[in-house]
Amino acid sequence: MALLTVLLLVAVMSVLLVAVLDDIRFGQRRAGNAQAQAQAQWYALGAEALAQAQLRQLWRRDRQRTTLEGGWNGRAVAFPVEEGLIEARVADHTACFNLNSVVEGAGEMLQRREPGIRQFRALMLALDFPPRRATALADALADWIDSDAVAAAAGAEDPAYLASAAPYRSAGTLLAEVSELRAIRGFDAETYARLRPHVCALPTPAPTPVNLNTLGPGDALQLVALVEGRIGPDAARAAIAARPPGGWRELAEFWGRPELAQARPDDAALQQASLRSRYFALQAQVRHLDAEVVMSSLLELDDAGHARTLARRWTPDE
Repeated sequence: MALLTVLLLVAVMSVLLVAVLDDIRFGQRRAGNAQAQAQAQWYALGAEALAQAQLRQLWRRDRQRTTLEGGWNGRAVAFPVEEGLIEARVADHTACFNLNSVVEGAGEMLQRREPGIRQFRALMLALDFPPRRATALADALADWIDSDAVAAAAGAEDPAYLASAAPYRSAGTLLAEVSELRAIRGFDAETYARLRPHVCALPTPAPTPVNLNTLGPGDALQLVALVEGRIGPDAARAAIAARPPGGWRELAEFWGRPELAQARPDDAALQQASLRSRYFALQAQVRHLDAEVVMSSLLELDDAGHARTLARRWTPDE
């Protein structure tokens, strides 16, 4: 009996020891994974700091203009690091319509901004949305962001959303992400997919300063929206294709193109057009040991050459 008792105790202690060793092993693995994840995030933040330094260098090279010289726009750059790799890509972020520009004001005093509404509607018409649907979507977007509770003729305020199967309210503030469009009435999956390549959500209701020196053939609709649809996509593409190799040096050179004779830009559009970029998008992907981190950042380069981060997310930009 004594021998059996000893053997039973040894068996029990062996089982407990194996369980303890497993906990220790898994704990070490979790700690290692957490450390690798944290190190990968620090590498991504380092890529962001390097991108800011590159933007400052870009500003010092030409303080009045941002051109495509050097092939920096959207070019992927890889940096090998200890036990890993950083891949980063910086791109101009002015070739998009700022969804928040359909309102004006600040804080809880946001109201409809008609020029922004007209530009957004022109963009949707250029994307072949029917006129009535384009108007309804523009009104719904403005109602979602503005501070009042009065719905536009084709828009929607709280009562429309509270009547749904899963009730919720309109935001009453600026969009933080383009993906918020999915919560707005009328912006179904097909509409969102068509709009997504052409829009952005900057943390300001100010119109996007469109850099005419970085627009590509695929950005022609931004120019169409800028002049509220007074020219078509073909004329916009022709004007973009006529850009000199070193970029435009004067805005008057661009607006004097024969393709833009019908554009007739108003003062607001003339002020919105620019030869220098203010906003940039950074996409960084880091692999370190078994960890992988994806980071997307919105960077701003102001008139004094100061670069700063306006937004950062640890997910890919949709």
